[in-house]
Amino acid sequence: MSPPEPAVTVFEAHRPRLTRLAYRMLGSMSEAEDVVQDAWLRWRSVDMASVQNPGAFLSRTVTRLCLDQMKSARARRETYVGAWLPEPLIAVEPEEPMEDELTLTLMMALERLSPLERAAFLLHDVFGVGLDEVAGTLDREPAAVRQLAVRARRHVQDARSRYPVAQEEGARIAQAFFNATRSGDLNMLQGLLAEGVVIRSDGGGKVLAFINPIFGLQKAIRLYRGLFRKQILQDAQMVRPMWIDGLPGYVSRERGGVLQTTAFEIEDGRIVAIYITRNPDKLERVTAALSAAPGEAGAH
Repeated sequence: MSPPEPAVTVFEAHRPRLTRLAYRMLGSMSEAEDVVQDAWLRWRSVDMASVQNPGAFLSRTVTRLCLDQMKSARARRETYVGAWLPEPLIAVEPEEPMEDELTLTLMMALERLSPLERAAFLLHDVFGVGLDEVAGTLDREPAAVRQLAVRARRHVQDARSRYPVAQEEGARIAQAFFNATRSGDLNMLQGLLAEGVVIRSDGGGKVLAFINPIFGLQKAIRLYRGLFRKQILQDAQMVRPMWIDGLPGYVSRERGGVLQTTAFEIEDGRIVAIYITRNPDKLERVTAALSAAPGEAGAH
């Protein structure tokens, strides 16, 4: 039997927010959508007359499902090959992926939190849920939830961008980085990178990627010098400039036709972090989005 129409209408009105919450909790859009679907199956059997605040009820349901999911997700991370990055969310304009004001940089910082700290921070600081409601969701006292949120803020404070990069500057630096690495112009590359730059590459064991993060300017330059000498970068083609979870970057096809996203954290005009996602399992939505969008081809 089909659920009553009001139940469908209410749930669909909350679905985008629930999906964003689940994605920020799990770092995987496919897992987030599964959790939201599970929440729908529970919602359709609920007596709506008994629910005073559907939004709070659904957020609580999704959060608890995510906390259960994170137990197995963290176990999988322990055996993950190489660096793990969240599934990239792409958008042509920077405003689109920043509805909840989270960037990829902050998503990486959230990985350092316990599941309860992450939930408290997201619900209270990001999605604006009151402490009492968060306490009910997490089955904790408000004072304990306040401490969870405080500890979470302390861990992620350095990841909050105080000076978001302007769209034009981000696009310029991303294009310049692509040009420098493709042409082997190491002087240009050195001028783009900060002294403490960090490079993370996620291949998931499916495609070639750096197993360990690369720390520091000189190691980064040596890395790209070696890749250029091996003629790995010369065939790269930029498919399209993109904003990736709030950071400037691009989608490209690399040697052998491997699709990848490259996102940049930028401070004071220099790149301080590079996030490269090559795991094909995490790029299915990127591929679908590019196929559906007009004018895929970008600069070469």
